[in-house]
Amino acid sequence: MATVTSFEELDHPGKSELRQFAELFAPLFEASSDEARRQAVAALSRSPNVPSAVAFFIACQPIAVAAPFLTASPCLDDETLIAIARTQGVDHARAIVRRDNISPAVVDALVGLRHSRAAMTAAQTVPPQQPAQAQSQAQPQAEATAALAPTGADDQVSREEALRSTIKHLARQQSPSLTDRLGLRTISPVQEALLVRFARAREADAFATALADTLSASRWLAERIMLDISGHQLGTTLKGIGMAADEALFVLERLYNHLSEEIGGTTRSTILWEQLDDNECGRRVEAWRRADRYTYADREVLKPAVEPGSALKAAANERLSFRRAR
Repeated sequence: MATVTSFEELDHPGKSELRQFAELFAPLFEASSDEARRQAVAALSRSPNVPSAVAFFIACQPIAVAAPFLTASPCLDDETLIAIARTQGVDHARAIVRRDNISPAVVDALVGLRHSRAAMTAAQTVPPQQPAQAQSQAQPQAEATAALAPTGADDQVSREEALRSTIKHLARQQSPSLTDRLGLRTISPVQEALLVRFARAREADAFATALADTLSASRWLAERIMLDISGHQLGTTLKGIGMAADEALFVLERLYNHLSEEIGGTTRSTILWEQLDDNECGRRVEAWRRADRYTYADREVLKPAVEPGSALKAAANERLSFRRAR
């Protein structure tokens, strides 16, 4: 416990310290009592700096000791978790299932492992072979029974497929949906139509104005985006604001002629568009808008204030114009 405590106090252990701890842990662990082992494992389950060799060693211990580490340790990657589930048995796999963050790859491995174990159990319960004559007589009856009602193996497969679908659905919910644009700037149908229209006519000035309005940003930012002749920044912007793919590709090809060239049966614009990640584009556009808003606000602050005298003159002229109108 003294070794574990001193290791936990290191916020950023170096390579030599990690190596020393890995060399000391196994012999100290073997020489300790069961209670000390459980306390050490519980303490290390919260540490993000456990060496991989030590993490694997702890995970392979009996479930009474390894359970908190399998359930909570951030040092167990997907490959290690899958290897532990396949080699250590059902109790270790159940502890892995209780982790807060479990990837779809681990879920698939656990479900497949459970299915294979069920198949092995069913194979072990098959009765010994009957004589050939009795087997030939029993075969039609067995086929009829199988046709009338599903077997236990079929039910098992159905349950496994339903469990797999449910877990995959839950895993997909953990990642942000592409249609969920809450908090992100999203293009409206009218704005999209204007951008397509100005791109079709190759009116760069009007396109920049419409783009600035779409982003609720300054015209300087829109022009800065369009000055990237590779089309990467404009493609990032259009994908970040949720523009339809076919409309965005049309805009890119009209404003940047080289993107309409075909390479291997596809256009450069399509290659560019498919290389862009939706979530990353959204974050980048929001960062550009924040920077532009700060810059634009600074420019507004630097503008000279209106003189009081001129304000009074303007108000007097306004009242005079109103009286004349009456």
